[in-house]
Amino acid sequence: MLNNMEQWKSMAYRYQFALRELETKIMILNTEWTMDDGYTPIEHVKTRIKDPASILAKLERKGFPLSLESIRDKLFDVAGVRIVCAFVEDIYRIASHFKDREDLRIIEVKDYIANPKPNGYQSLHLIVQVPLVLHEGVTWINAEIQIRTLAMDFWASLEHILFYKYDKHVPSSILQELTEAAQAANQLDQKMLKLREEILSREESTLSDEFLRRKQTIGALSS
Repeated sequence: MLNNMEQWKSMAYRYQFALRELETKIMILNTEWTMDDGYTPIEHVKTRIKDPASILAKLERKGFPLSLESIRDKLFDVAGVRIVCAFVEDIYRIASHFKDREDLRIIEVKDYIANPKPNGYQSLHLIVQVPLVLHEGVTWINAEIQIRTLAMDFWASLEHILFYKYDKHVPSSILQELTEAAQAANQLDQKMLKLREEILSREESTLSDEFLRRKQTIGALSS
C-alpha cells in the first residue's frame, strides 16, 4: 500500500468528498427542522478521516492484507462523522431519518446505547455508504456515523484522553471509576429527557387552556 501513494491520495479524496456529501445532507436537515419545528436536535457535527498510521494499525490488528482493497472493502470507519444531540430520543429520530433516505445506504447499526460497552461507552453507530457521482459513474463510499448526546460525548472525550495518557493500559480502579462516570452520564441524560417531557407537557396544557379561554370568550360575545 505504501508503494501506491498516488492511488491512496485518490482514495483519500473520495473519502473527503463522501464526508462533504454527509455534511451537506446534515446541514440541510438541520435547516429544515429549524424552519419546520423551530428546534433542531443537532448540537454540533465533527468529521474526520483516519490517518494512514491508524489505518495500517487497524489492518494489522484485524489480520487483513495491507492493501488499498482491504481499506476499501474491510474498513468501514476510515471516514467518520460524529453528530452530537441534546437528548437521547433525538439520536433515534436522526437515525430514523437516515434510514428513510434514498441517497444513503445503511449497512449496519451498532446500538451501544441499548447495549453499552463494558467500560460504559454509549453511542449509536451507523455504518453507511454514500454515493459519489464521478466522471466514471456512481461509486458508493463507506463511512461511519456516530450519534450521541452531549453527556455521552463528554464522557467519551475524557475516556479517550485517559486511555492514551496511560498508553492504553488503564488501571482497573480507574476503569471502574470510568464505568461509574458513564452511568452518571446516562442518569443525567434520562433526567434531562424527563425534564424536557415535563416542559413540553406544560406547554401543551397552557396552549389548551388558552384555546378553551378564547373559545369561551368568543361564545360569550356571540350570545
